[in-house]
Amino acid sequence: MSIASVEVPEIDGPAASEVEHDDAPVKRRRRRESTTHLKAVPETLEMREFVKAECEKFAEGLDRSRQFNKADLEDWARELLAKLNLAEKYVGFVAVLIGNFFWKRQFLAIPFERRLLLLPHCLKHAEGCPADYDEFGLDCETCGACSIADYKVKAEKLGYKVLVAEGSPIVLKIIVSGYVDGILGVACLNVLEKAIDKVLIAGVPSYAIPLHSGDCKNTTLDQSWIWEVIDKYEPLPAPQTPSFLPLIRAGNFMFERDFDRLLPRVRTKDPAKLESPIAFTEKIAYDWLANGGKRFRPFITLAAYDAMTGGKLQMSNLEGLDRLPVPDSVCRVAMSIEAFHKASLVHDDIEDNDLYRYGRPTVHREYDMSTAINVGDHLIGLGYKLLNSCRADFGAEVACDVSDRMAQAHIKLCDGQGAEMAWQRRPTIDLTPIDALQIYALKTSPAFEAALYSGLRMAGPLGANEEMVPAFCRHLGVGFQVLNDLKDWLGDKNNKLVAGQDAQSLRPTVLLAMAIEAATQAQREELQSIIEGDPQDQTRVHRLRRVYEDCGVFEKAEALVDKCRSKAEGLADEVENEKLRQLLYFLVDTVLAPEEDAGPKIEHQLMMSLPIAEMSRS
Repeated sequence: MSIASVEVPEIDGPAASEVEHDDAPVKRRRRRESTTHLKAVPETLEMREFVKAECEKFAEGLDRSRQFNKADLEDWARELLAKLNLAEKYVGFVAVLIGNFFWKRQFLAIPFERRLLLLPHCLKHAEGCPADYDEFGLDCETCGACSIADYKVKAEKLGYKVLVAEGSPIVLKIIVSGYVDGILGVACLNVLEKAIDKVLIAGVPSYAIPLHSGDCKNTTLDQSWIWEVIDKYEPLPAPQTPSFLPLIRAGNFMFERDFDRLLPRVRTKDPAKLESPIAFTEKIAYDWLANGGKRFRPFITLAAYDAMTGGKLQMSNLEGLDRLPVPDSVCRVAMSIEAFHKASLVHDDIEDNDLYRYGRPTVHREYDMSTAINVGDHLIGLGYKLLNSCRADFGAEVACDVSDRMAQAHIKLCDGQGAEMAWQRRPTIDLTPIDALQIYALKTSPAFEAALYSGLRMAGPLGANEEMVPAFCRHLGVGFQVLNDLKDWLGDKNNKLVAGQDAQSLRPTVLLAMAIEAATQAQREELQSIIEGDPQDQTRVHRLRRVYEDCGVFEKAEALVDKCRSKAEGLADEVENEKLRQLLYFLVDTVLAPEEDAGPKIEHQLMMSLPIAEMSRS
């Protein structure tokens, strides 16, 4: 069977309904494969200023009650270029400027101390630059040898946070953590295109100044474009465009500011008893639940509930609030999903003998195997305690429905993990892509389904979305797991740290299954030798990589992710509720975000991804 014909397996129930609606939503246009030819910058300042003015006029007519996406920007850019009779090669430049003027009014309403100025290191004076790099990028010495110092000094005096870096994961981490509400960025069109995909999708008001070229050593910019916005502040009475940013922050809010109120401590509430034996398990479990991970599944629950109840959180400012403007029951159910997830990770790390989680030793390595098993069980208990709380606000029927979906997810996860361990116990060269995909669908998709279903069910009956939810989450989960396999070949500094760890332990991944399917007789014999060989053989990873590359496995895996992305988007297209449809698009764009220029063939390359999408078993 060719991998092109592989479908994500049905685990339970039929696929989503294909019912057509009278007021069917406009379907999302699929991505282009390459945009290199669309990234030219007009050659003269006069032409750039003309195009800029036309983009501002065009943006005045845009609907700010909904967010845009990359496809919208490209459509708008082409429409304007056709009107101006300008070449297609300027699509990227015009798209960036239209995006600027969509957000400009909202960006200028952000106080200076809530803004981030993001500068590219390529503007530095290359010869004799005294600055060093740290985890936040270039640590500028403000020596005056280049324009970076001019912008940095001015911005910091106003109150901006300033970073001299590009493509850094720290950018969205700062935003999500609540320190920054908007970005003023300088970058080449290549970097700005990625920013549209990975930062603006969260609804962060941004204003970008394009560099004149992508040459990292000899580039220029229109400096006046920075100066005309950097010190402008024009308050607005309320946000104009809904954003997922408050919801992302709300997921952190529950665990960082409201944790002890939503989940009061029992054994460890008295600091004097923290070191007592009876407080030992609760102390570790609460620490594990409260810290680490991206809290993406709780975000899904909050966002689904918000989408079906008017989308108030998308237009909220959480600054200064004592608690989230949603029922505590919704928060506790969202936290319960994280508790179940963290429990599965503790047990999964034992079963897989993983070394690191969230940049620290796994629980069984930090303590011991028995303690880790007990902590995982304790987290399951906390999950059900939190889950049961929704009876108070939504009644016993809703609580039972949510509990039942959570239990199903737990069982499927165990079935998938059990299937993986069974294969590892008796590995075989007969592993097929459909076998691996079914394990993926069991291990990963149910957690997304439980998180999405819970938020929707607390908002009311699912109705037409009842069949959509499992089908959508199946494609989302499988695509995510394939991306996770690709990520394993590069190492993940937020979790495992060790590149090729899944390959070293020889798990039944879809990459291995694809290699088996495409292998020549000689390659099958090599794979058989690897499978039957010593698990401690350090050459195993390198031998597998060679076979994978020769069989085109990495490219096939990327194509499978694209297929999952397309199918998930197709299901989202049919959802009638606009806010829920936009949430589903957002999930696809974050969970299945394509990794730019990060192919696994480069041995030591690090895969850079934003925190919202860094969910590799996190």
